[in-house]
Amino acid sequence: MQDRLDYFARLVAEEPTVARARFAYANELIRAERWEDAVGELRAYLALAEDEGNAWGRLAEPDEAADAYLTGIDQSLKHGHTGMAADFEAAIEEL
Repeated sequence: MQDRLDYFARLVAEEPTVARARFAYANELIRAERWEDAVGELRAYLALAEDEGNAWGRLAEPDEAADAYLTGIDQSLKHGHTGMAADFEAAIEEL
């Protein structure tokens, strides 16, 4: 796991405006349970790219979960991901 973290950290450092690299790095940070770092990378990714919904679901921190899920629903529906939207709606009901 550390090799993948190091790889994506280098990639982001070399090319900080490549949205996909930031998203991939955020996912590796989530796997490593480095939540605060992952949130920062997800926010950086979202500043660079229009997400189809997935990143908004991953960004759903307890304090901001409802807003993140609502935006995720809008984005996932916009891109035809109805199943993802339904998952986010269910997550909102559990909050």
